[in-house]
Amino acid sequence: MKKIAVVTSVCLAMGLLSTQTFAQSGKPVFVAPVGVEGYTFRSSMPKATIAVLDTIKSMGITELEGEGPKGMPPEEFRKLCNERGITIPSIGAGYDDIVKSPGDVIKQAKILGANYVMVAWIPHGKEFTIDDAKKAVADFNRVGQILSEAGLTFCYHNHGYEFGAYEDGTLFDYIAKNTNPKYVSFEIDLLWSFHGGQDPAKLINKYPNRIKLMHLKDIRKGVANDLTGGTDTKNDVALGTGQINIPEVLKAARKAGVKHYFIEDESPSYATQMPVTIAYIKSLKY
Repeated sequence: MKKIAVVTSVCLAMGLLSTQTFAQSGKPVFVAPVGVEGYTFRSSMPKATIAVLDTIKSMGITELEGEGPKGMPPEEFRKLCNERGITIPSIGAGYDDIVKSPGDVIKQAKILGANYVMVAWIPHGKEFTIDDAKKAVADFNRVGQILSEAGLTFCYHNHGYEFGAYEDGTLFDYIAKNTNPKYVSFEIDLLWSFHGGQDPAKLINKYPNRIKLMHLKDIRKGVANDLTGGTDTKNDVALGTGQINIPEVLKAARKAGVKHYFIEDESPSYATQMPVTIAYIKSLKY
């Protein structure tokens, strides 16, 4: 991705917003800093890191979740972000990496200045089972304590497959009930919560003290829910244009005290969709 092309796309998208009508009265619903999940730029960040960070800055984004491109020392990536007024409150880590080498993950988080470490996938077979959940609970409690003692907060990022039925709730409920709140928190992904059959606002209201981070995502109208934890990336759409009740989600999140919000747009159209998302969330009023 070349900087000029991306910035042009952003400006064109911003121009289109003038023809859209958003609520204009009352106090704003969304008052947090605007953040972005680095995975949004997974194709362009490794090739043009500086151009991407300049584009992020141009959109008014001041927080980034991610570790930077592979091969770039974390010290260098943090310096590039700092020069643009972008902080890194949270990083991601693979399940095996954090289970086997939590010390390495802690070191990386500290260098980048992060306070949160999230894991976004629990290894499992065709279906996510109670045995998978039980193993994750044990691993999360252990790793969460190690991170806590290092001054970091561990978060599990849901991916949809955890919402299969179990006893009087779901496997996600089992994980939430059996992990120690002192050591294990959550990052709620709106698209994957909805795709797994949940109402994201109700999920936040159910676990208000556990959810610290959020991935802001919406899913295309007409896409059916399932427990696969996967859908076509083209089904990621700008917030407010899909199936999720974003105003209710943001109200619930603000009430719950969610700490950081990261836009994650996996669509090939992210460059034009992200400005629409930003303008939409900033337009919402009580």
